[in-house]
Amino acid sequence: MDKKIISGIIAAVLFSAAGVANAHQAGDIIVRAGAVVVAPNESSDHVVTPDLGDLGEFSVDNNTQLGLNFGYMLTDNIGIELLAATPFSHDVSLAGIGKVAETKHLPPTLVAQYYFGNAKSKLRPYVGIGVNYTNFFDSKITNDVGGKLSNLSMENSWGLAGQVGLDYQLTDKLLLNASVWYAKIDSDVSFNYAYGENNQDVAAVTIGTDIDPWVYMVSVGYVF
Repeated sequence: MDKKIISGIIAAVLFSAAGVANAHQAGDIIVRAGAVVVAPNESSDHVVTPDLGDLGEFSVDNNTQLGLNFGYMLTDNIGIELLAATPFSHDVSLAGIGKVAETKHLPPTLVAQYYFGNAKSKLRPYVGIGVNYTNFFDSKITNDVGGKLSNLSMENSWGLAGQVGLDYQLTDKLLLNASVWYAKIDSDVSFNYAYGENNQDVAAVTIGTDIDPWVYMVSVGYVF
């Protein structure tokens, strides 16, 4: 009787295992959703003014939004992925003044990926490389420094992007994911600067700014 019970358990386990789909196999569509943090690693030319002197570099704060990515497995080890998110919003500051502006952006990023392991691996680390496009919008001055700053705009950016990530398969359909991205984002920040008596003189200023953020994402994924 004991042997029959043991045999039945073994058969049930083998039957269940046979019904579990492989993870990350050719043709799979993987959708992930979670929290994504954009942490700028910014640097810029100094903002030097005729009357207030050197106001230092621009600094850009971090922001967290809902992140989405959509992957497709071309083979068991090679995939492509599109990173998307709800719009990010950042405060822009100058060392000599403090917060002076706000901007929003969308940074869709497309990468080709290589997944280590095989289709039966429960843990799949991967690397990716591709291209980022960042669209800046709703850029506005929040502190005009007594009427000196106006007409802010930020140029959109194309640049290289890279990622490393890790998927952990919970079931044949659900997974946990953690990933880190780096994107090359450069923008010309343009604005008007008024100076002189009663601010009657106006200069058009353009400051080259490297934003180059690290992007961190923790998410839950579903395999179709």
